[in-house]
Formats: sequence, structure tokens, C-alpha cells
Amino acid sequence: MFKTRMTQMFGIRHPIMLAGMNWITEPKLVAAVCNAGGLGLLAIARCTPQETRESIRQIRQMTDKPFGINQILIGPGAKENIAVAIEEKVPVINYSLGKPWFVNDVHAYGGKVVGTIAIAKHAAKAVQMGCDALVITGHEAAAHGAAATSMVLIPIVASMVKVPLIAAGGFYDGRGLAAALALGADGISMGSRFMVVKESMVHDNFKILCIEATEQDTLYGNVFDGMDGRVLKTKEAQAMLKRGFPVVDAFRGALLIKRLMNLSFAKFLGVSIEMLRAEEGHPLMVLARQAVGNMKHLKALTEGDVEGGILFAGQCCGGITDNPTTKELIDRVISEAETALANMNSFKA
Repeated sequence: MFKTRMTQMFGIRHPIMLAGMNWITEPKLVAAVCNAGGLGLLAIARCTPQETRESIRQIRQMTDKPFGINQILIGPGAKENIAVAIEEKVPVINYSLGKPWFVNDVHAYGGKVVGTIAIAKHAAKAVQMGCDALVITGHEAAAHGAAATSMVLIPIVASMVKVPLIAAGGFYDGRGLAAALALGADGISMGSRFMVVKESMVHDNFKILCIEATEQDTLYGNVFDGMDGRVLKTKEAQAMLKRGFPVVDAFRGALLIKRLMNLSFAKFLGVSIEMLRAEEGHPLMVLARQAVGNMKHLKALTEGDVEGGILFAGQCCGGITDNPTTKELIDRVISEAETALANMNSFKA
């Protein structure tokens, strides 16, 4: 059992966090991680405010442990979803891509704000804006790392800020946890590893694909959802790297987003027009690519379509070899980390 700034800040037993992954980190998996001693995050970017509220309350029915939500701050619904999380007094608010206007509101009820960064210079800015802790995402991660690897990025950020750091990108076992602690982090975030547990809703076809993949079987680029990210190597993922901007697919995907997020026609039309006017790299172009990626992501998750679907996954899939329960996985990671640190201590003269 490890006692770090992460476990102390969030009131959890183990310095392990479930990464927020849309459609994947649903109440069942979130609660399973919390009940096993980690910090579960509910991904709400794809939710309507009502769905967000219902999911938060479902989690509270399944666990009395601390948990959090994860929300990307660009795109429709972010302000409304954050407002719901604050009304529900969610203990941890984790965000990415944007400025957290809600820090004081979260602190008012004793909650914590956790920013996600992939570039070192953004760490100090996030702390200045009031973040209580940071998730540091390395290049090895699924979505969305930048150019620097975890090995390089974590110690650089650790030398810049004093808040607890949660290492993300490449972590799937106890050796990784021990390494993250040695690099200056206070715990780890796992996404791909938690996709392949019994409680995960990921289709068995893609769980098998993760288990069979090597560390070489991922593709990296900005075509999958408009931002730099990594997916498992599939036929469709390879084809997406070769295509230009998919106008027809973007429109279909935008309609899907309108339906899933219950947007009014006026709001949807306004966003759609701006998407068509946007230039590559504009946030609304990101939304258009996200719409395409969401369709293909759902095909993977719900239909298990290994030909036409894509699944965000990190390089650590090369080390994933089984499909345990969440508790079995967390207990194993902690045991492995203890062994790894004991072995390192044995090297002392």
C-alpha cells in the first residue's frame, strides 16, 4: 500500500486513476475502480446534462468512495455539464483543453480541480489558474499526448510545479507505477489497461485485439478526432491516415452529435455552418473530425467492427495479456510495484 500526495489529496487507498474515456468510463467501471481503492473518472463530454446527472447519481448508488468527472472544455455542452457536476458536488473535476472558469465554485464545496496537460509549459499555467493536481500525458498514451514521452515529460514537470502529479501514457502494471513514482509523479492514470477488464463495456473483439497487439500496433495522428492521438492499428485507422478531410462523414458525424447531445436545430445549424467555414487547426475543425471519429469509435465499442471501427489505445497494449476484474488488476499493480521498489532497494550498497 502506497501513501502519496495523490492518495492523501483524494482520500483513496491506491495511487491509481481510471482515465476518462468517452463511452468507456461509465458508472459501472468508475464504481469498480473506486471500490478497489483507486480514483474512477466518469467521462461526460459525450453526455447531455441530464445524462451527466443521472450517471453521477448511479455512481453514488454503487460506491461511497471518492470519484470524479472528466470533461473536455471545447465543444458543445461543456459549461452545462460542468455546472451539473458542481451542483452534484462531485469530489474531483478533471478537465482538458481550455481554461477552468469553475475553480472557485469547486473549491467552495471542498472539491478538487485536476488539469490535464501534455506540454510542460502548460503545467505552470494550469497551477496558476488554481489546479490542485495535474495529469501529465506522455506520447505513449492513446488520446491525447504530444511529442514528449512520459520518461522525459514527468521529471520536467515535477521540477516546475509543487502540486501532485498523475502520470499518464504507457502505464499498465506495477513496474510502471514504481517508475512513475521514481520520476517524480504521485500516481498513475491508466486508460488502455482498464479497457481490458471484466467491467469494461468495450466489445470483446477489441479486447482481444488489445491483448494480441504488440507495442508496434498503434497509429498516431490528428485525423482520428482532430487532435493528436493514438489508436489501435485497424484497416479503417490505416485508411483514415491516407484520406483528406472527410466532408460527408463529418456531416453524418455532426448529425450523430446533434442527436446524442440533444442539441437544438438552431444551435446545431450554427455549429455546422462554422465547421464548413473553418480552416484546418481551428477548434471547430476539431469538432468536425471528432464527429467522424465518434462514429467509428462507437462501431468499435458497440459492434466490435474490427474492419470499420477505430479504438483509441496506447502503446502499452503490447504489455496487456489478460482480461482480469478491476480489483484483480489494481491489487496486482500494487503488489508488482511493491516488489519492483523492493528490488531497487536491494541495489543499495
